[in-house]
Amino acid sequence: MSQYPDAPGAGSETPNLDFAGTTPYEDYVQADVLTHLQHPRSDDPGEMVFLVTTQVMELWFTVIVHEWETAATALREDNLPVAMDALKRSLRELEALNASWRPLAHLTPAQFNSYRSALGEGSGFQSAMYRRMEFLLGDKSASMLVPHRGAPRVHAELEKALHQPGLYDETLRLLARRGLPVPAGVLDRDLAQKYEPSPEVEEVWAEVYRGDQNDELVRLGEVLTDVGELVWRWRNDHLVATRRAMGSKVGTGGSAGVAWLEKRATKNVFPELWTARSHV
Repeated sequence: MSQYPDAPGAGSETPNLDFAGTTPYEDYVQADVLTHLQHPRSDDPGEMVFLVTTQVMELWFTVIVHEWETAATALREDNLPVAMDALKRSLRELEALNASWRPLAHLTPAQFNSYRSALGEGSGFQSAMYRRMEFLLGDKSASMLVPHRGAPRVHAELEKALHQPGLYDETLRLLARRGLPVPAGVLDRDLAQKYEPSPEVEEVWAEVYRGDQNDELVRLGEVLTDVGELVWRWRNDHLVATRRAMGSKVGTGGSAGVAWLEKRATKNVFPELWTARSHV
């Protein structure tokens, strides 16, 4: 759909080009704001790619958090169609997020070092929106709020997310309402703590998967498995890009760098959905 009067295939009528203020497109998209948020701190031309790519990732984090919060609310309300729609949209968004690594995936150490000092102590580990994604996936930790104490709004949003049920919590509550034997200790767990796998929940999923393959709970399990797979791919792509760009050096934010990412990459999201498959 062209916005330009001389574009190929454009009709004979010229669109309105005269507006009293900014264009309606600008009012809606805020493109002028978005395209002036880049302030490189080095003279290296590669820094612009790194900066814009990182900002694009933050926007995808924001959309995915929106989808998962929508899905969690719908699951709480037993509205499975709305939850499934949001989760399926998030799959396409996760694929786009993962593709964001491509501009950075082949950085050599020398190329990254040419502007790495501009990051100072900055690190993706400090992303508040990514942390909200992790909280929704059940990876909770109150210590992750500490870096954001100086930003009251961000800190308050993270603290709220810390104590709210995650996507998997709402899924397991739905399974319990459908009559499946999810343990009370899982349903009543301290939501501010990291979710820990349960053998009883593993058996619940095995029971679901032994049943009718067209059942809506099987379809829910599969879309959550798709989410988990794409999150795993995100973590591994992050690991590979970091390994290529900086080897085993300490991360920019003082983390263990590759060693920390390797540990993260071994963990499955929604663990019993994966382990239950061995018992079907």
